[in-house]
Amino acid sequence: MRREEGQPTELPFFDRIVADSDLDGLCAAAVLKSFNPKAEVIFSHAALVRSGKIDDLITPTTAMVDLPFHPNCGWYLDHHQTNRPNLEEENKFTQKGGVCNWEATPSAARLAYNILSPRIDLSHLEEIMPIVDALDSGQIKLEEFLEDSPILQLSRTISLKNIEYTHQLLELFAQGNKIQEILSNSLVEQKLSEVRDERKKIQDYVSKNTQIIDRLAICRLENSGFHSNGYLVTAWAGDKADACCIIHGFDDGSVDDANRPALSASFYANSFLPGGQNRYDLSKLATALDSTGGGHVNACGCRIQPPGIEANLEFWLQMWNERNQVLLI
Repeated sequence: MRREEGQPTELPFFDRIVADSDLDGLCAAAVLKSFNPKAEVIFSHAALVRSGKIDDLITPTTAMVDLPFHPNCGWYLDHHQTNRPNLEEENKFTQKGGVCNWEATPSAARLAYNILSPRIDLSHLEEIMPIVDALDSGQIKLEEFLEDSPILQLSRTISLKNIEYTHQLLELFAQGNKIQEILSNSLVEQKLSEVRDERKKIQDYVSKNTQIIDRLAICRLENSGFHSNGYLVTAWAGDKADACCIIHGFDDGSVDDANRPALSASFYANSFLPGGQNRYDLSKLATALDSTGGGHVNACGCRIQPPGIEANLEFWLQMWNERNQVLLI
């Protein structure tokens, strides 16, 4: 039988943590590393997992969090709808000793926190957890986004491009520092300053390279070196768009090159609109051309497929044009 959500399980042994390289993944890894400080942490992203590029790193003593399901790990924790293993996959996984904790929590960090907080002291994470939840589930209010608090800035400092810093930040969290102590760290302060300056450049680029077609904001960031989440684009679009599609990466990029990633697309509902979320299942766009795409109904992504961006966009716009028939939840 499929394990019921919230049902406690015996914690498996793990000596490696593979986590997504964003604030949710980092905080989830911090929770797990607080439980086992000796565990090695590897940051990754969904496309790397789905492409098989890190298969050799995933073993029965690996805990995977905030990433697509992998049958070779020993403990799987996630909250993305499209990542959930089906019943057959989960049964095979658990029969060979794997533990699957999939639950529709606001964030993967919240799932890990809920499992481990009864067992260890995680009080140092109490202040940041609601913000991680809000960021990952599209619950940030427009005023909060425009205010750009230090924690929102902190979320933008985390990436595979800054992997050494990301590991240093992880250690600060895992060692029991509270968020204000982390924000006042000299290295973190330097990174916050950098992302504040970069945001101004990205905002200008987004405004010049985004068009709205049939209430879908299409933002073209490919070959620019810029990367943005949906909040920035939908804030720019205002009430003129119900969702956005962001193209990023490089024509000559590779899925395993953090500095020149492969071309990809991200889809986000305009969470700033009243009732803007849970209207359309955007994951159907993400999986229409790329079987390895996925995420949530309100936030998801995929890789650009041959013959290229224009053909992909034409296909997605046709689906979007028929959204009340094919995407409506």
